[in-house]
Amino acid sequence: MSDLVVIVYSTEARAEEMRQKLIGLQKEYLIEIGDAAIAVMQEGGKVKLNQLLNTTAMGAVSGSFWGLLIGAIFLMPVFGAALGAASGALGGALTDYGVDDKFMKELSGSLQPGNAALFVLVKKVTGDKVLEAIRGSGGTVLKTSLDHTQEQKLRDALADVHGAAPAPAADAPSAAQGTGAPSPVG
Repeated sequence: MSDLVVIVYSTEARAEEMRQKLIGLQKEYLIEIGDAAIAVMQEGGKVKLNQLLNTTAMGAVSGSFWGLLIGAIFLMPVFGAALGAASGALGGALTDYGVDDKFMKELSGSLQPGNAALFVLVKKVTGDKVLEAIRGSGGTVLKTSLDHTQEQKLRDALADVHGAAPAPAADAPSAAQGTGAPSPVG
C-alpha cells in the first residue's frame, strides 16, 4: 500500500529541490516513490502540473517501436511506425499513472500564487533515515495519508531548521581514549 504526502513550498524551485532530494534517496534505496509531481499556482489562478513521467511521450515511443515492428512484418515500416506513434501518444495521453491529475489540481486550488505543492506517492520508506535527510528543509504539510504519529514526525522534521544532532556528553569517553576493548593479537 502506498502513502500520499503533499507538502507546500513557497516556490517551484524549492519543491523541485525536495523532489530531487527524494529521487537521490531513492537511488540509495531509502525510499521507493510511485509518483512525484509538482503543482504550481500561477498568477492567473491556473494550476500547472510538472510531472515526473510524461505518459504521452512514453506512449509515442513505445507505440512507434511496436508500429515499426508490425509494419516491418507487413513491408510498411514507415506507415507502421507513424500509426504506432500516433496511437501510442493517444493512449499515453489518456493514461494517468500515480496521483490523479484532477485531484492535484483541485487540492492545489487553495495555494497562493507562486506557491508549489509537491505530491509524493510513497510505496516504501526507511522512515528514520529519510526524515533525517529532509530535516530542516522547510515546507508545510498540506495533506497526508499517514497516521497521526508519522505525520507529526514529518511536520517536526520539515520544521526543524537546526537539524542538530545531540552533542556528546562532556563526561563520555572519546574514541581517542579507547573503550577498553582488547586489541587483536596477530
